[in-house]
Amino acid sequence: MVDETLARSFESIGEDYERFRPGFPDAAAEAILPEQVATAVDLGAGTGKFTRLLQARADRVIAVEPSRAMLDVLRAELPWAEALDGGAERMPLADASADVVTVAQAFHWFDRDVACAEIARVLAPAGRLGLVWNRSDPGCAWDVACHRVLHPAVGETDRTTETASVELPGFVLRGREEIHWSERITRADYLRRWQTVSSYLVADETGRARMRERLQVVLDDDQDTASRDVLDLPHITDVFVYSRG
Repeated sequence: MVDETLARSFESIGEDYERFRPGFPDAAAEAILPEQVATAVDLGAGTGKFTRLLQARADRVIAVEPSRAMLDVLRAELPWAEALDGGAERMPLADASADVVTVAQAFHWFDRDVACAEIARVLAPAGRLGLVWNRSDPGCAWDVACHRVLHPAVGETDRTTETASVELPGFVLRGREEIHWSERITRADYLRRWQTVSSYLVADETGRARMRERLQVVLDDDQDTASRDVLDLPHITDVFVYSRG
């Protein structure tokens, strides 16, 4: 069951989301679109973090996103993309109008069965669905520790991608890739990044202050981050590629 409060918490933070959230490696787009297609739809596009990777791989790129704040940023950053107001359960697109639908860092917020039916409607018969998530590298102890500050219910493994770990209704899993990459990020921006996650956004100010303090403690106590203004942050990006069933 999707928590609507958490799911809607991003609706007012378009500019901060674009500035502080990580992008995605080009290899993730390559795994989904190894060749040029006519039309690609990025669903739950946010500010266009993944949308921008589709420009070189599709003649027409359509971004679908329900948040006005996110769409405003996407339109400013990616004026070449067609940005449409819509959600996963009802896209403003014709039947069989897309060769590829991508969903990056968003599928776990969808009503899975309803969204799958809508994606299948929009896809051409030979179309592909690509689901993408960034997650913490379990070998990076300080990033995992920070993740648990904001997501205390998370266990030893990140289960965000579990919505893609089984066959989706109407789709067949054709491939999965795990891409390792890293970014250099300032300590200040890394801490601000955590202020764009849903659990922080829905917390009251006391809860937020507690989270900020605990994040600082993690970075101060770890030998890889203590007294460093710039951090080397590893990521893992999971990519799942489906065809219509």
